[in-house]
Amino acid sequence: MRILIIEDEPKVVYFLKKGLTEQGYEVEIAYDGKIGAQLGSRGGFDLILLDVILPLQNGYETCKAIRETDQQVAILMLTALGTTDDKLQGFDCGADDYLVKPFDFKELLARIRSLTKRRNFEQIGIKQLKVADLVLDLNKKSAKRGDIQIELTAKEFLLLELLMRNKGRVVTRPEIAEKVWEITFDTGTNIVDVYINILRKKIDKEFENKLIHTKIGHGYSLEEL
Repeated sequence: MRILIIEDEPKVVYFLKKGLTEQGYEVEIAYDGKIGAQLGSRGGFDLILLDVILPLQNGYETCKAIRETDQQVAILMLTALGTTDDKLQGFDCGADDYLVKPFDFKELLARIRSLTKRRNFEQIGIKQLKVADLVLDLNKKSAKRGDIQIELTAKEFLLLELLMRNKGRVVTRPEIAEKVWEITFDTGTNIVDVYINILRKKIDKEFENKLIHTKIGHGYSLEEL
């Protein structure tokens, strides 16, 4: 599970990153609101911990910016501003929860688990995934880009779904092998690369705007650049 921390206080960042990493979370840091909004808007995070008082752009503006492109990610505001009006402003901007500093780390973990569990239940009801003009219908098991219907095999569909659910995040070859084929990745096989090339021909070949991107030495991402 990936968490983005948008916080400018080094001591708080160290405390959060150390504690969350020890709990098994993958953590990324942004030290100001503008960088935080850019990272958060790219997608690929399960949860965002967001301070309110930030350099360049405050947490409320940052939250609004992220919500313009991602309605699914859970956003938990962490701030010393604890009045009712402060909390209401946070919720109005799109935050899911609000925790006032100082807080107990165990309470933070409980809030994180609650938020992500709720989001997972909500995502079960999602019927479509959409990136740019590419639409994946999860009920009909069909794909469409613009006005063109795209025929996919079962594995191609699973691979495309994995990439779209992780929009903007680099998905590694071992992760793809495990989640699509349920196998441990063997560096001697090129099955992942073969299927990515098949998807490229079906998804990107006829379109100027390419959505599937190779991150050399890491894996693949699906996003609109």
